[in-house]
Amino acid sequence: MSEQLINTVENGTVTSARGFTAGSTYAGLKTYGQDKLDLGILASDKPSAVAGVFTRSKIVSSTVTLTRQRVQSGRAQAVIVNSGCANACVGPQGMVDAMEMASLAADKLGMAQESVLVASTGVIGVEIPMSLIRPAIDKIEMSPDGGHSFAGAIMTTDTHPKEVAVSFEIDGKRCTLGAAAKGVGMIHPDMATMLCFVGTDAAVEPGFLQSTLGAAADSSFNMLTIDGDTSTNDLLVVLANGDAGNKPIRAETPEAELFQQALSDVCQTLARMIARDGEGATKLIDVTVEGAASAQDARKVARTVVSSPLVKTAVHGADPNWGRLMMAIGRSGAEVQEDMLALYLNGICMFDAGAPIPFHKDLAVLSMKESDVKIIVRLGLGEHSATAWGCDLTEEYVRFNSEYTT
Repeated sequence: MSEQLINTVENGTVTSARGFTAGSTYAGLKTYGQDKLDLGILASDKPSAVAGVFTRSKIVSSTVTLTRQRVQSGRAQAVIVNSGCANACVGPQGMVDAMEMASLAADKLGMAQESVLVASTGVIGVEIPMSLIRPAIDKIEMSPDGGHSFAGAIMTTDTHPKEVAVSFEIDGKRCTLGAAAKGVGMIHPDMATMLCFVGTDAAVEPGFLQSTLGAAADSSFNMLTIDGDTSTNDLLVVLANGDAGNKPIRAETPEAELFQQALSDVCQTLARMIARDGEGATKLIDVTVEGAASAQDARKVARTVVSSPLVKTAVHGADPNWGRLMMAIGRSGAEVQEDMLALYLNGICMFDAGAPIPFHKDLAVLSMKESDVKIIVRLGLGEHSATAWGCDLTEEYVRFNSEYTT
């Protein structure tokens, strides 16, 4: 698929597509700060096809349960999101509050309650203070330019918003796909990851939208790790309102491949943003595995290497200890043959065909002090490849999370 068919939208966000509006406000769920936001709404001008992927954790927020149920209908129109409180592990009250949030947003927007999805992020084990949420919803002003503030409202420990949009042509119609995501800690997805919201004006058949979203998540967010922990609140949803006027995109059509590529590109861009902004992170780690016997093996090796605490600390210390990489490759569970394997760190070959390769250590150390560290593993066993993203493990990460609620 030619990348020229997909163009990045300058200053793009989740409301870049036609027919989407968003708004946000400060409700008081997070500690006050100038320009701080903690409650947002994203809405389409009409009922839309919807798809979602969700955390596979056995302990989930009531917002995940409610949104998963509503996504099954294949139609939705809006989502209300709060940060600062996860609405998880609070008993039956969690569902009561999630449903009230949806109802209040629906009343504000003039749509059916069942068409509103809900998401939350923040501290686990704390009930949402609805006394703060109720008046705050009335203060939200919806606007086609509100995507940027919405991206800010969903942040918790993120240092900056994460948003992107692309455009492409279907049936002679210009289509746009935009997204916003949050997440920098408790990141090791087993579905999608953290919170991510996608809006597109392309018309898409709901069944295809669900399958293509799962594929996009597998090649992006499911290849992302920061600290090895999966949240109770992870979800990724996409709304497709059809305002571009194209014929609905279905599986096994020429348009399907282009839409899949656009959605995957957006998700991968956000995954890299999240990895780079990991709590306490100073470096982005990019691990590409080539020549695997299967796609599953390629992903196993990439995820195992990028999530290894020893690899992450070696990267942080600019220590070219390639033995730690070999350790992670060997325990990944994938088919691996030592005498077929080659290993590169920032373009420097360190191991090939069963033997170490002499390299200039000082040069390797210098290269690892850069903000991006790229690891390439060539297994030599097949034609499958995968890429995973992560970050270094720092003293700041330990300090920050040791004081998270204090």
